[in-house]
Amino acid sequence: MTSVQVDKQHDGNEAEDSASGEGYHRALGARQIQMIAIGGAIGTGLFLGAGKGISIAGPSLILAYAAAGLVIFFIMRALGELLMYRPVSGSFSEYAREFIGPFAGFATGWTYWLFWVVTGITEVTAAATYMTYWWDIPQWLSALVFTVILYGANLISVKLFGELEFWFSMVKVTAIVGMILICAGILTLGFSDAGDTASVTHLWDLGGFFAGEDGIFSTLMTLQMVMFAFLAVELVGVTAGESKDPKTVLPKAINTVPWRIAVFYVGALIMILSVVPWTEFKPGVSPFVAAFEKMGLGVGAAIVNFVVLTAALSSCNSGMYSTGRMLRDLALNGQGPKVFTRLTRSGTPLVGTTFSAALMMVGVWINYQWPGEAFNYVVSFATISGMWAWIVILICQIRYRLKADRGELPQSPFKAPGGIWFSVFSLAFIGMVVVTMAMDAGNRVALYGAPVWGLILGVSYLVLKARNPEGAAFAKRP
Repeated sequence: MTSVQVDKQHDGNEAEDSASGEGYHRALGARQIQMIAIGGAIGTGLFLGAGKGISIAGPSLILAYAAAGLVIFFIMRALGELLMYRPVSGSFSEYAREFIGPFAGFATGWTYWLFWVVTGITEVTAAATYMTYWWDIPQWLSALVFTVILYGANLISVKLFGELEFWFSMVKVTAIVGMILICAGILTLGFSDAGDTASVTHLWDLGGFFAGEDGIFSTLMTLQMVMFAFLAVELVGVTAGESKDPKTVLPKAINTVPWRIAVFYVGALIMILSVVPWTEFKPGVSPFVAAFEKMGLGVGAAIVNFVVLTAALSSCNSGMYSTGRMLRDLALNGQGPKVFTRLTRSGTPLVGTTFSAALMMVGVWINYQWPGEAFNYVVSFATISGMWAWIVILICQIRYRLKADRGELPQSPFKAPGGIWFSVFSLAFIGMVVVTMAMDAGNRVALYGAPVWGLILGVSYLVLKARNPEGAAFAKRP
């Protein structure tokens, strides 16, 4: 295929995408996209998971978040380069299909769908658990109500989804900014019960900066939970087909990643660990709750519980949104049941969203009946599934950039810094995280599950290909 033919094909795809968004309504504005991007980086991994990380690595957890955050920025810029080359709703699987092959698109679409189904199961169950803080109501009832409400909101219109995500993200952002300001006031003015002991020297006085039991190795072992905290930051890529002005809005949203991570993760942890010594934090207890209690602000526990509830509902809302779009992309490419292609008059994928929501409800029931370690292993597998999307993004950016530099494809107006080398570095970093997971008995089971899922995908793909060997979905890319 010549460069002229490729340019014409790209222009045709771009015109079609811009005109119809693959049948979707371009109803997400700049305000909503920005908040979806911000909210995607803030979740229960920070509000709850950071407590365990602090107990393992001490203050050096700050460095783990900063290092992982830098890699996340490289991943998002790689995604941005691809999005500006061709903004599509099924971004990850579409790029995998184009730059790696049809099976990669198939595997990526179904794996990302699985990631959000499992994440939705855990988050809606967590939300139901948080409700018991205020009212003694059955957990299944809260889970049912939340799932039905979010399901209905996702079917009404993508604009309503965007509005819900905007306000969910606003609550999370406000809570973290408020915590940072309170901690800054304590450090400078000395008010509250923690005022007499608060000091930035807590970051290095209590056993040193690398105060974990095994020093810097303990810091490395927290990378798996740190990366889990950043999962869903790539969701902004799924909104490409429904953004009003993707070529303007998406780059702006992606370029806010560094300051988001600097403020909401690094900044918040520096402040909290300066006010409260790291030795007072325990696994399973939110560092935000512990900090409020140390300050003598008892109402803080109720506030944080509301924020964590919001974070869980935000994640479930995102899951409902992304699963329907991913199933429709697979169906449009002949790699999923045709029934998933159906859209409502408001431009939402009815059948795909309904199917995914139904599975989320089954998962809630299973978790209610058989809570325990088995379910936690499924959550670990969700981490592997989510990181697969990052791996695919990086590989696709490398292959795209090499083709674009050779003149085989048009150049993206939003190039990732460092060419392909930052993507290569990010792949190596993710590889290191997988190695640390293999060294942890509690997370190793997730690595055992990955080959099983891969085998299921491989067999399913071969069956589909045997039934339709001449189909475009299974043709090799030029």
